[in-house]
Amino acid sequence: MQAEALARVDAPSPRTDKPARKGPGRLLPSRLGDYELFDHIGRGGMADIYRARRAGELGVVRQVVVKEVLPDLAGSERLAALLAQEAKLASRLEHANIVRIEQLGRDDGTLYIAMEYVEGLDLRELLRRASRQRVPLPIELSLRIVIEILRGLDYAHRAKVKDEEGRERIGVIHRDVSPSNVLLSFEGEVKVCDFGIARAHDEGTATPTFSEAMIEGKAGYMSPEQARGEPLDPRADVFAAGIILWELVSGKKLYKARAGENLLDIAKRAVVPEPPRRGFPLEEELFVIVRRALARDRTSRYASAGAMLRDLESFTARAGMVASTLKLRRFLTENFEDELARARTRRELATVAISRGPLAMMDVVAPPTVVDLEPANRNDGSDAVGVVADDDSSPPSRVIKKNGPKKRDAKRASKQSALEAPAPENIERSGKLIVWLAVACLVALVVVLIRARG
Repeated sequence: MQAEALARVDAPSPRTDKPARKGPGRLLPSRLGDYELFDHIGRGGMADIYRARRAGELGVVRQVVVKEVLPDLAGSERLAALLAQEAKLASRLEHANIVRIEQLGRDDGTLYIAMEYVEGLDLRELLRRASRQRVPLPIELSLRIVIEILRGLDYAHRAKVKDEEGRERIGVIHRDVSPSNVLLSFEGEVKVCDFGIARAHDEGTATPTFSEAMIEGKAGYMSPEQARGEPLDPRADVFAAGIILWELVSGKKLYKARAGENLLDIAKRAVVPEPPRRGFPLEEELFVIVRRALARDRTSRYASAGAMLRDLESFTARAGMVASTLKLRRFLTENFEDELARARTRRELATVAISRGPLAMMDVVAPPTVVDLEPANRNDGSDAVGVVADDDSSPPSRVIKKNGPKKRDAKRASKQSALEAPAPENIERSGKLIVWLAVACLVALVVVLIRARG
């Protein structure tokens, strides 16, 4: 069924004259193929990323993640063909540590990929939030994450899949193993996503600007042979997993570009310093694993993800650093789930508000002003106090009258009226606030209309 769905882009449709989207993603909610996009998660080097819904049989609604390929890239027929080829292969990978690809399709010239939705956050976001909240990631959980990454890679590298011509192919190389492609669920699962997409982009894009941006983003986790543009084998993914391990153990980035340098040149040299000493149990044995995974010469590196996995599992058992899925789940939920849930709810409420139509127009009415709070001499023999008018020219909308000539009663009424009537400065301030709110609403409406037309 997945293969049938993916086959829809075998013959890429010609590039349409549809204008490219502007800004971060499309106006939500929006329809794309069989999916309703309702939450813009972010933008990567080649796609906007959304949470989406798809209604199945008997009305069952399922959440997925939809990656909408950026218009500049979707117009490349070569990219579309390669993406379809790689997505078909990746869709046949069924493993607990790999995000499942469900569909690759086109909708009015827009190319998109639908995949399994993982309720949680990616490793890059975890590290960012942990640093901001000053929540240290325990070393045993760091090792657990890398072990799960290696399990997914080992399966993919050994998997027997068939290409579009029916020929059996052994192994799928990821090519972009990095923290942003490692998803952590609030159930304690670790899943690697985007298998094969990097290869399709590297070989299929005809847009140098996007290609350079994509490579620069990946270079921080590239093997030296990949940075040099050489043919790759599974050891390239092992090197990338080794960088993640080095950074989790060290608590800092491995590759940092200085002025006049770029990460791609640094990745080509692959100079790896020793991780700082942290006082872990059997620390030197862990460093031996790190050094072997990050060997510049691939012949000195672990021959497979499985070989590195065995050594790392053996080390965690000897060092007493084995962490369970339950422990990872507890760490993620206690420290990050509530904040992420609130942010997600805010985005969903904003989407719902937009889906209900344009913002309501407000008629701004001039606020009432106090004309006089003192008794006035009038020809009709009455004392007018607390006169509140809409403006200087209109007749009074409220006049408090005291029948009779007694000044004491008039003063008492004047004081009471002054207490009941709003202070002039408060009324003026309220009027200004209403005007500014109206202006803000109008500006927001104009922005919404411009994005909708764009």
